[in-house]
Formats: sequence, structure tokens, C-alpha cells
Amino acid sequence: MTTSAIPRSVEGPGVAGRLDGLERVVRSGTGRLDPGLLDEAGTLLDRAGQRLRLSGDHTVVTLAGGTGSGKSSLFNAVCGLELSPTGMRRPMTSKAHACVWGLDGAGPLLDWLEVDKRHRYARASALDLERADASLHGLVLIDLPDHDSIQAVHRAEVDRFVGIADLLVWVVDPQKYADAALHRNYIVPFARHANVTLIVLNQVDRLQPAEIDDCVTDLRRLLEAEGLADPRIVTTSAVSDEGVEGLREVLVDTVAARRARDSRLDTDIDKIAERFADFRGEADPPAGIGAERRTELVQALTDAAGAPAVAEAMESAYELRAADFVGWPVTAMVTRLRSDPLRRMRLTELREELRNAFTGPVGAQQGDVDNALQGVTDGVAADLPAPWARSVRAAARTHAAEIPEALGVSLMEALPAFNQVPGWWWLVKTWQYFLVLVSGLGILWITVLSASAAVGADGGNVLLSEAGLIPYVAILVVCTLGMGALTASACRNLVALSSAKHGERMESHMRERIETVADEKVLAPVAEELSRYAAFREEVRALLTR
Repeated sequence: MTTSAIPRSVEGPGVAGRLDGLERVVRSGTGRLDPGLLDEAGTLLDRAGQRLRLSGDHTVVTLAGGTGSGKSSLFNAVCGLELSPTGMRRPMTSKAHACVWGLDGAGPLLDWLEVDKRHRYARASALDLERADASLHGLVLIDLPDHDSIQAVHRAEVDRFVGIADLLVWVVDPQKYADAALHRNYIVPFARHANVTLIVLNQVDRLQPAEIDDCVTDLRRLLEAEGLADPRIVTTSAVSDEGVEGLREVLVDTVAARRARDSRLDTDIDKIAERFADFRGEADPPAGIGAERRTELVQALTDAAGAPAVAEAMESAYELRAADFVGWPVTAMVTRLRSDPLRRMRLTELREELRNAFTGPVGAQQGDVDNALQGVTDGVAADLPAPWARSVRAAARTHAAEIPEALGVSLMEALPAFNQVPGWWWLVKTWQYFLVLVSGLGILWITVLSASAAVGADGGNVLLSEAGLIPYVAILVVCTLGMGALTASACRNLVALSSAKHGERMESHMRERIETVADEKVLAPVAEELSRYAAFREEVRALLTR
């Protein structure tokens, strides 16, 4: 007979630590990965958490098998009592029966297992402790209904226990050990659980010694072909007390090791972690969108917001505003006298539009923003697994509906108040009106001198009666008018240069604020999603390398 104990797990972070890692993986993948996979992982987390909170001193072992395999007889033989009904009528076991060695802490565990209290038995008497049964202290042995029962409720009971047992014991007989239902529904799906699976070839009393070896060899070949690595097989017979010693030894070793529970959970975690690994990807993800792609995005948003046009309008407004301050007032008055009302109306409308543009919010069209976001993540999402590539692209559009308004606000904040003017404009304006005043006084002086000469007034104030001063005063007037015109011309050239720089400065300020919008509304969500993916990869790697 072959015996083997449950192998100890390789040293690692422990089941609790691995479950914490799996929970972080689930949180990272929520809304991104296959909902079915996430639900399975959540179910495992719930079940494992409940199992860890229950007695760790008890090992749950299930005896499962098909009709006629003799598992109930085997259950009674191990227990040493007739606890589970046996006989020719099928199915004999309709409810799970449990035998517990050591009752302390077993009650909540049996409640969680949903074993009916009528089918709970204890081996905890003083007589039991004096016998070899003491070595099984901590064992919870469960006899299950037939997995191939015609009753669906029986099959559901088997499926439930197979999903939560610490050690799975499959009882087969020499005639039906290759039963397709058993292998298709249980052995193959749980092939990864080889370290918590035991195959019991029962009723070997019906075989010759050579036939036993042939059956074990054929059964091992079949199990290995189905993916059960290094399957552990025990031969038993419930006819004699010695016929179950091999199984009892395995159970004793399993209970003593106190590792079956953690081994089962570790295997469950391994199995689901491998499915998460399909979404892990090989290449390390970038930290965010590259500088070149960022520059393209900012430029696209700048164009979408119309910043160049606003900057050009700012230049026009600057020049129009400057004309009110640095222009020659005499020329302005003459122009007003000669200009037609239509032209003046258009100029007024233009100025009002500029005023409104600079003092109100400026927004971009949603379509232009969507075009700007098109392809912004191509450089970082190309090498990601499909679900994560989709989530990164979605992250870039998380705030797409907010971007037009944010661009408008950023442009408005970048524009100066309309009534702000450079200080030198006021100096020029003061100088120009001083020249106008001098010119006006000169003309008045000439008028007074001309009037005095006409009436032949003599004596009095020479400055007001000497006609010979008229040419000099006229020269003074011409000079002041010329100085005003030259000042206006020079200032116009200076304003033209300043307006270009003013427009460039405004466009630079708007671009800086647009960069902030791009960083907050697009680049930061993408970087956060990539960081989440990187954390997901690391957590999955940790789960796979325990």
C-alpha cells in the first residue's frame, strides 16, 4: 500500500498575506478585467477569509466517490463505528455525515460546512484518546453523497464540499476507476490541486496482488495524462481492519502537519493567479505619456481653444487701445470729423467684441477636444493587454466633457484686464496733450497779436501787441504740431513692435494654463491608470512567485 503526507508549502508570505495581495489584484482589476474572473476571485476571498477565521486545528477531509465505490464503508472503517448507512440500495448517503476527532472549536466549523446536526459524530471520549484514534485529533472526516447520483441535490452537495474541503479524497473501485463523469467533472478541473488530493483505490480485496499493481499503474497513468502531477494513490479494503491502515496513516500525517488548510488555499490562489497572469503583459509599462506626445496634445488643445486667434485679437485690441493714448489728438479729431458713421460703428462693434472676448469665458468645441484626444495614448497603450489598453484610453477621456470649459477658464485667466495699460502710454498721452495745449496757446497768441495789429493798438504789453512776434509764435506752433505728429508716428511704430510681443506673451501665458489643463484632465488620469496597471503586475507576480 502507498502512503504519502501532504507536502509543506514553500516558505512565502503566508496565506493571509497572499489573500491580501489577491484582494489588491481584484481592486485593481475591477471595472477593467473579466467580471466573471473577478467574481470568482471575490468568492475565493470570501470563502478563504471565513475558513481562516475558523478553527485552524481541524483538518476537513472529504470522502467522495461514485455509486458502489464503498466510500461509506470506508468512512465507517476509519471511524470504527457504523455511522454512515451502507447497503445495496443506491444512493445510501443522501446527506453529508461528519465524524470529528476533538470537539473544541469544531462547532462553528461544522456550522460553516452546513453539516446537519443530526449527522455530526464525535470521537472524543476517554476511551478514544487511549486508543490510536488520539493521533487523529483535529480530523473532520466527511462522507459525501455519490457524485453520480441521479438526484441533483446530491451532486450539488458534492460540488459544494469539493470547493471548500482541505483534503479531497476520491474513492474509486477497480471496476469504475476510469469513470468519465468523475474524471471530466472533478479530476481534470482540480488537477492543479494534486497536493491536496488523494486517490483511494478501494475494494482491492476483490483483486489478486498482481491485479492490484496493474490497476494502480493504469490509474496513475490515467491521472497523469489528465494533468494530476505525481498523483498520490492509496489502496484500501473495508473488509478488514488492516485494509484501511494506509489511508489512516495519510490522515494521521495530514492532521499532524496542520498544513492541509493552507495548502488548499494556496493552491486555489495559485489557480486563479494564473488566470490573472493572462492580463499581466510582458513589457514593463511606461510611467506616463512621453514628452513628444504631451507637446502634441498641448498644441492640439491650444488650437482647439483658439488661443492663436485670441492672441491675434489681443494684438489688435492692444493697437486700438494704444491709439487712444499715444495717437496725436489733433489727427484723431480730424479723423473723427472726416470718418463716415458706418466705419465708426464697425470699429465700435469690433472693440465691443474684443472687450467681451477678453472679459468673458472662452471655450472650445467638444468635437475639437475629442480630435485633440484622439491617439494621445497610442504610444503607451500599444503593448498593454487589451483590457488595460482600453482602460488607459478611457482614462484619457475621463474628463473630456470638462475640458472645453476648463480651456475657456484658463484662457480667461491668462488675459489681462481690458483697462490695464502700460505706464508709458500715460506719459505719452500727457506729453501729447501738453503739445496740444502749447499749440492752442500759440494759435491764441497769434490771434491776439493779429487783432492788436489790425486795430493799431500801441503800447501796453509788448508780448500782446508786437506784430513782429507772429512769425516766431507761428514757428512755435508748427514745431509743437510737428513734435506731436512725430511723437505719434514714433509711438505707432513702437506700439506695432510691442503689440507683437504682447500677443506672443499672451499666447505663452495661455499655453502654460492649457498645459495645466492637459496635465490635470488627461495626463494625470493616464499616469494613474498606468500606475494601477504596474501595481497589478507586481501583485500578480508576487502571487505567482510564492
